[in-house]
Amino acid sequence: MRREINEIPGVIATFLDKSGTVLDAAAAALRERDPNVIATVARGSSDHACAYLKYAAELTLGLPVASIGPSIASIYGKDIKLGRGAAIAVSQSGKSPDIVGMAQSARRSGALSIAITNTAGSPLAEASDFTIDLLAGAEKSVAATKTFVASVVAGLALIARWSGDAALLAAVNDLPEALEKAVHCDWSEMIGALDGHNALYVLGRGPGFAIANEAALKFKETCNIQAESYSAAEVMHGPVAIVTRGYPVLGLAARDAAETSVAEMTHKLAGQGALAFLTSSLPGAAKALPFAATGHSITDPLALIVSFYGLVEALSRHRGFNPDLPPALKKVTETV
Repeated sequence: MRREINEIPGVIATFLDKSGTVLDAAAAALRERDPNVIATVARGSSDHACAYLKYAAELTLGLPVASIGPSIASIYGKDIKLGRGAAIAVSQSGKSPDIVGMAQSARRSGALSIAITNTAGSPLAEASDFTIDLLAGAEKSVAATKTFVASVVAGLALIARWSGDAALLAAVNDLPEALEKAVHCDWSEMIGALDGHNALYVLGRGPGFAIANEAALKFKETCNIQAESYSAAEVMHGPVAIVTRGYPVLGLAARDAAETSVAEMTHKLAGQGALAFLTSSLPGAAKALPFAATGHSITDPLALIVSFYGLVEALSRHRGFNPDLPPALKKVTETV
């Protein structure tokens, strides 16, 4: 896992260097189709990547994005009316029957179907009009890292081309350098601070909420910590009741319009006694963590997860686990 985290900047550089042709073709097809909705199909970390792309597409294109439950096709045997839509399916392996089945259903219903996968010849690729190969190489750790980041970058690169957003495209192209800095952000002060704790909250908003979802999953699968992710706006609607003195909170604030909201909530919880950490320089009671700014509000949250991956890998080993082989998990999960 540590090796694959270190590979992330190079993987992204390779993807951006070699994927322009398919990205341009898919973007052109999307402009011609001019869909009125985008449906996403994924599970696990790939679904968190889709949640990130939901915010990016809605902010950039003004199009609604909906996550379609794969069981609608695989278990319930129903097709969704997507004749004027686009469908983006994300899967590292491209093999899970329910993801493939939903992608087939979307295409059958008339959607322009796009696969984002690290396995170009997979069943998911065969079920799609366009396949965006992540070119990430083999990912051996059960916990996805480089394929998650590459999936988000693939979607952002596609959205930038589709929308004609030159600033976003430039920010995406600059990501390898920013992510190299993110790899070296040191969050190790959290490791000892979490001794004796088996539950925590991860907060975010916008694309940063998708990153909070991914971070919470990684805490669970590599460290056996019952981590829950919440919007910084949602945590006050009940969940705050269990934030007693010393309860750990990680606020993932990006350099975007939601930074103040996430920072204020994290500082507020710290002021109430929570053991709170925050990726922002906005002053307050929470402990500040270093971050690598990307210079663009839509790409900035992605750098946070790269820094987080380094923390959670080290935390897993500190707690006596093998982060590469979490118990009861396997690399390719094939669900129906």
